[in-house]
Amino acid sequence: MTLPPSADPSDEPADPSAQPLLAHLVELRQRLIYCLLAILAGFVIAYVFAPEIYAFLARPLADASEGAPHRFIYTNLTEAFVSYIRLALWAGCFVAFPLIAAQVWMFIAPGLYKSERKVFLPFFIATPVLFLIGAALAYYVVMPMAWRFFLSFESVGGLGALPIQLEARVAEYLSLSMTLIFAFGLAFELPLALILLARAGVLSAAALSSFRRYAIVIIFATAAVLTPPDLISMICLALPVVLLYEVSIFGAKWVERTRK
Repeated sequence: MTLPPSADPSDEPADPSAQPLLAHLVELRQRLIYCLLAILAGFVIAYVFAPEIYAFLARPLADASEGAPHRFIYTNLTEAFVSYIRLALWAGCFVAFPLIAAQVWMFIAPGLYKSERKVFLPFFIATPVLFLIGAALAYYVVMPMAWRFFLSFESVGGLGALPIQLEARVAEYLSLSMTLIFAFGLAFELPLALILLARAGVLSAAALSSFRRYAIVIIFATAAVLTPPDLISMICLALPVVLLYEVSIFGAKWVERTRK
């Protein structure tokens, strides 16, 4: 959504020359091609280092095992290969994200007013930073605690009881780890989205404040769906997002004051 133009006469679009619709479509196609090539290049690079990326994602489980013998298995002949492909594609999107964001910015920036560019540029810079913070929280805090909780259900057996030991499928473990990291990174984008909507006049700080109780319920319900089925992971995702929602309210108030 484009922000309302400023009343300042010197505030004009960065590119005053209007382009026909066909030219915009051609440029959009070119930007999409660049994005796809960036993802392809990131995929190739990530596939070369797929064993190292796999070892990086498996490290929290290895540390949580505390020396106990564990291993990953695959029950389908192509499962390990397909898992490496999915892992490389997931990591390739991370590698290509800066170039994709740059292509998006170069496509929309010429159509923005100078004041609008000053508003949108910090959002583009903060987006990968907040995503990385959320992903780091998932990897370094949530995953070790959640894996220790799940491993606590192992037993050595005895007195006629069979032992219970984890033998995780590699595809399921990688899928769970990637989903958890992506969910935390995406959740940390909440304040940017809400503040941007407040800057555009779609939301207000008063509306966000009055919706707080419902937002908390929605946040906890979403966290229960996105995280593994344990209370620790859900709380570790929901509490930071609730705090970020409060930050969004203060950000919306600041945006309203600066707009006035």
